[in-house]
Order: sequence, then C-alpha cells, then structure tokens
Amino acid sequence: MEQRRDRRTATLVMACLGVFVGYLPVTTVSVSLPVIQKALDASTADLSWVSDAFVLPVAALILTAGVFGDVHGRKKVFQAGLGFCVVGAAVALCAQSIVQVWAGQALLGVGAAALLPMTLALISHVVPDPRERGKYIGLWTTSMMASLAVGPLIAGVIVEHVAWRWIYLLPIPLSLLTMVIAAFVLDESRSQVERKLDWPGQITAAVAIVALVYGVIEGGATSFGDVRVVVALAVAVCSGVAFVVFERRSPSPMLDLTLFRSTAFTGSALVVMISFLGLIGFFFVLSLYLGMVQQLSTLEAGLRLLMVTVLPMVLGTAVGRMMRYLSPRVLITSGLVVTAVALFALIDVGTDTSFGSLAWRLALLGLGLGLAFPCITATAVSSVPYQQAGMAAAGNNAFRQVGGALGPAILGALLTGKAVDTLPGHLAAAGLPGTTSGEVLRAVDADGLGAVAALPLGRATGPALDAVSQSFLDGLQLCLVVSGVLMLFGAAVAAVLLRPSRGGRAAPVASGGAHPAEAGHGSPAAEAAAGPR
Repeated sequence: MEQRRDRRTATLVMACLGVFVGYLPVTTVSVSLPVIQKALDASTADLSWVSDAFVLPVAALILTAGVFGDVHGRKKVFQAGLGFCVVGAAVALCAQSIVQVWAGQALLGVGAAALLPMTLALISHVVPDPRERGKYIGLWTTSMMASLAVGPLIAGVIVEHVAWRWIYLLPIPLSLLTMVIAAFVLDESRSQVERKLDWPGQITAAVAIVALVYGVIEGGATSFGDVRVVVALAVAVCSGVAFVVFERRSPSPMLDLTLFRSTAFTGSALVVMISFLGLIGFFFVLSLYLGMVQQLSTLEAGLRLLMVTVLPMVLGTAVGRMMRYLSPRVLITSGLVVTAVALFALIDVGTDTSFGSLAWRLALLGLGLGLAFPCITATAVSSVPYQQAGMAAAGNNAFRQVGGALGPAILGALLTGKAVDTLPGHLAAAGLPGTTSGEVLRAVDADGLGAVAALPLGRATGPALDAVSQSFLDGLQLCLVVSGVLMLFGAAVAAVLLRPSRGGRAAPVASGGAHPAEAGHGSPAAEAAAGPR
C-alpha cells in the first residue's frame, strides 16, 4: 500500500511538472509581445504567428499524441514531449529573427501537444477510480493555472533585467530535470485495447487547421481577395471535407464522428471553440494595449494579467465541488455571461486608465472564466458512453486549441483593420501636416502600428504616437465588442445544447475489468477530466 501511494505521488509530481512546462510559453510569450515586436521589427500579423506557431501544433497533434502513447508507451511520449520543449526553447532562446521565434514556438507546441494528453493519461493509469482521481486532476489543473499565473511575472522580471530571449531559458532546465526524474520514477504503460495511428485523419486535420489560420492572418494583413489567401482557404475547406470522409471510413478514427450525435458533446465543442476564440484573441490585443498604448513594462503588464489568472486557479477546487450540486450548464452559462460583462466593461479603457480601474474588470473576467471553463471538458466527457470518454475529452481539447489559434488571427486582423481605417482621421485631428501623415501611414502599411515609434519625426513624434494610440483604442474597442458577443453566443449555445444525454454517463468499470482509461477507441488523455464532476 505504501509503495502504491509513493508511485501515485511520484506520478502526480511528474504530471504537474509536465503540464507546468507545457503551458509556460503561453503567458510568458504573450506578455512579451510588445518587446518582441520592437526588438525584431515585427508587424501585428507577425505577432499573430508567434502565438499561433505554438497553438497550431497543439491543435493538430493532441489527438494523435494520445494514440502514440497508447501504442508506443505513454512514458516514451511524455519524455519526447519534454525533449521537444528543450529543443524549441533553445531555438527561440537563440532567435535573431521573427522566423526563428516561430520555429521555436512551433517546437514548443509539439512538446505541449505530447505533454497535455500524456500527463492526464499517466494519472489515469495509476488512479483507475474516477472519484478518487478527481483530487489528482484538481492538483493537475492547479499546476496548469499556476504556470499561466507566474508566466507573466517571470517574463516581466527577465525583461526588466536581461534580454527578452531569456524568457525561454526556464523551460530548458525544468524539462531536463523532469526527464531525468521521470526516467526513474515513471512506469511505462500502453493501452490494453489495440489502437492504430490514423495518418490520413492526422494529415488532413493538420493541413485544414494550418491553412485556415494562415488564410485568416494573411487575409487580415493584406486582402481576403489575395490569391494566396483564396488558395489557403480553399485548401482548408477541401482538407476539412477530406478529414470527415477519412474519419467516417477509418476502422480506428482519430476522432469518432458519431460523438457528434450527442448534442451535449457538440455543444461543449462549440462552446469551447467560440469562447477560446474570443478569449485568446482578447489576451493577444490586451498585451499589445498594455505595451503600446499604456507603455507599461513587461513586469507591470504581467501584474495586470495576474488579475485574470489567479481567480480561476483559486476557484478550481470550489467549482469542482459546486458541480455536485449545480448543473454544469448553469455554471458554464453564467460564467460566460460574467465574462462577457467584464469584456464590455473594458470598452472605455484609455491611455491613462489606472491600475485599480483595470484590475476590477480583469478580476471579474477571471471570475467568469473560473466558473465556466472547469466544467466544459467534464460535460463533454459525461455526454457520451464511458468507453468514448477519452476521445470526447481529447476532441474537446482539440476544438479549444483551434479556437485559440483562430483568436489572435481574427482579432488581430480586426484590430489592425480598424486602427488603419481610423488613423488618418486621428492624424488630421492632431494637426500633423500632410507629408508627416503620409510618412506615418506608409510606415504603418509596411510594418504595422509599432513602426511609428522608430520614425524620425522630431516634434511631431508625440502627436503621431498619440494618434496611433487613439486608432489602436478604436481597434481594441471593436475587438472587445466582438469578444463579448462571442462569449454571449457561447452562453446561448451552452444554455440550449448542454443537456446530459440519457444514459450518456456510464457506470465505472468494475474491479478486474478493463482499465477505464483504456476502454474503447479514445485516448485516455483527458478522460480524467471526468473526475471532478
């Protein structure tokens, strides 16, 4: 008994370290975007790719990573994920161009795609009882939120004292240390049910996601009538159709399309994709607002983002208990409505908005997220037969990442488009001569809003930057309205569709039966999310 308890503790520590490493690039990089933009002369579209270069591999590979673990061994895939994090962080640490940052972010995304399902699968393997597993998943979730919470502070301290590239240093020793310890303390495990890799589904899904995000980003930066954009969007549609055809015919599909017969599963997938589209897109434009408009240091921006991440971390356990007494549909709907209210409350922020005025709105946003998001995956899991729980939760996570990839692309395009449209009016209102205004507009058209700060405009520099800030605020207001409407739409979908299926929640497998994380076709990855419900 004591040995078994020690093994569980060791596995939990490895899982928590793994998810901490996997999520660390999310907020350390997002809060550093203004500094990266200045250092590498990047445009807003370039910055969108910094975020999406990480999210796209996660969205495209997370389902297949679960199958790899089932077939080749979860410990091996866990170790491989940490190895990709080491290489990706090293590439970004040495970056001399924005393209090199993209490459490092993409490798980090591959590592996260392996770590997220494997950390949960490792816990599922050593804790087969879903009820007991709940407290372990709670600690796993706390580690994930802790990574999101401390990331901005770590980035702020680093950027204050050394070059921005050093934000990528911490994942390297953490990953290496975890790899060494895991080699001795983790047991290897595989699925007891035969699995096969679904290469046609994997390839078509990856092509569809990348082509869609590329088309949206480049369309916003140039024109949606551009030949490259039209081709990319056409490829996305064709690949999406091919994915559906392959999955319907595959004997071992990456995503079993019969899951969508459950309105609750379909609703949870739509809700998580819509809400993450608005949320991650909001964080993208918020980080630019704090850096470009308010001219805050990375550390000051990190302290403000902390107001959003702390409450969900604190509320995680409490919401898990509330789900025993309140319908997840109520929690998700109310949480998204609160989130929408917070986003609408941010519409009137300006260049001189104080920390206190911003803090309560961001805290309200964190409250809404803390109520809604812990329930979504559990709802997806409980809406399908038990043997499909793993695939349901992993699929839900994939939809979440797709929304997260589209968020910076769509809202970044809206921000840039609105700001560029209103900038001439703000330059004229500032009293700048036509030649100066033309120079500013040409710089913005070529290199984005951040390029104006580097122009040698003399006395006109201050008024020009003020005009850019005002045009940025116009774009920010549009993004906040769109994000808020998306949250309300997500709340409406949740209220209508998130109803438990009759018989969808199956009883736990009896002692001596197949391991619940290994039953059916699903990866065991996020099946453990069923624990807190």
